[in-house]
Amino acid sequence: METSAFTVDTTPKPWTGRFDGDGDEHRRWWQAVAPHAPEAAAAASRPAVVLGFCSDAGVKRNKGRVGAAAAPAAIRAALGPLAFHLDRDVFDAGDVVVEGDALEAGQERAGRAIAGLLDGGNLTVVLGGGHETAFASYLGVAGSEAVRSGKRLGVLNLDAHFDLRDEPTPSSGTPFLQMAREEAAAGRELQYAVVGISEPNNTRTLFDTADRLGVKYLLDEDCSPEAVETFVADFLAGIDVLYLTIDLDVLPAAVAPGVSAPAAYGVPLPVISAVCKQVAASGALLHLDVAELNPEFDIDSRTAKVAARLVNTLLA
Repeated sequence: METSAFTVDTTPKPWTGRFDGDGDEHRRWWQAVAPHAPEAAAAASRPAVVLGFCSDAGVKRNKGRVGAAAAPAAIRAALGPLAFHLDRDVFDAGDVVVEGDALEAGQERAGRAIAGLLDGGNLTVVLGGGHETAFASYLGVAGSEAVRSGKRLGVLNLDAHFDLRDEPTPSSGTPFLQMAREEAAAGRELQYAVVGISEPNNTRTLFDTADRLGVKYLLDEDCSPEAVETFVADFLAGIDVLYLTIDLDVLPAAVAPGVSAPAAYGVPLPVISAVCKQVAASGALLHLDVAELNPEFDIDSRTAKVAARLVNTLLA
């Protein structure tokens, strides 16, 4: 049952897509997604709720190329025309919008919304936003009944970067160090793993911080299908619930050109898709987000389409 009330900044807009007919055999995402209502979600089958986090304040603070605030709309537009084969009900809760540099307040609003949706029995899907989205997601997951009741939380990041920067002002480069400090304050240790780390794009300080915090990681050059499957399985074996975050810059620049920091090397899309299938099949997935899409630089909406495909895979 839905128990926690929450507010968003903008209510869901109608989804759009190609129309082939009204029957289930013609159904596409735009026809299947309904505006979130607590009563409907409580009565639904395996409900998933989409929430946008419209922010690039963290990217701007991290000296990246801004534009990720427009990503939630772009991912919805890419999802809308996809054929809907899911065995679950999907709802749209609208967007939390970060105005100007008011990042922390936006993260707190998003966190409250995510926690409320999780406590209502929903699988939550956040469409970022720069990777400052991750700390908003963490606030929601850590505030959920599942984690407060003692379930062991794991955070799996598909990313070229650790995002463990130690900066005076939070940004898209700091969320996982922020999580580590929050977990320590709660008497826990952050269980954090990263697939796709680019050695040339992370300084020695970041590797040292990762080692100090016990972060498990795979370098992009080591991401064979077999190595990644084993790595993810080992991580899942030590946790109860999983928060999966996908920074789209984990993918090669040719596959994901529309990101804040395109990857020169990257992890192949089939490997990333296999992780999504493995995580979805594990039964541990509590919450997921997709971050760093920058529509302004997205050639032929390639990156938005990849993001939509991965969301579809995770919910299927």
